Amino acid sequence: MDRISALRNVEDAIRAFEDGDADLADTERRVATVLRTYATEFEADDRRAYQVVDGPGEGRVVVAGDSAAARERAVALAEDEAAAPDEVRVEPL
Repeated sequence: MDRISALRNVEDAIRAFEDGDADLADTERRVATVLRTYATEFEADDRRAYQVVDGPGEGRVVVAGDSAAARERAVALAEDEAAAPDEVRVEPL
């Protein structure tokens, strides 16, 4: 899914909420699904999405050029920034 498609899908979800055809929980699910789909298909330039599978920030998804950069980014974004990048394991989405 490209960025324009993602934005259109989010706009459709918001419109359904505004029109009363969806409640907030439904709208949140739709938007989260759009974002998850966009992230899993994300590849631009020399970057891609990586998911933290172990360590601080587990479950977090970051964009980076390689797994080492993804680990560093995940550590920087994690609440427990005391962890070293080598303690965090990431995998491409």
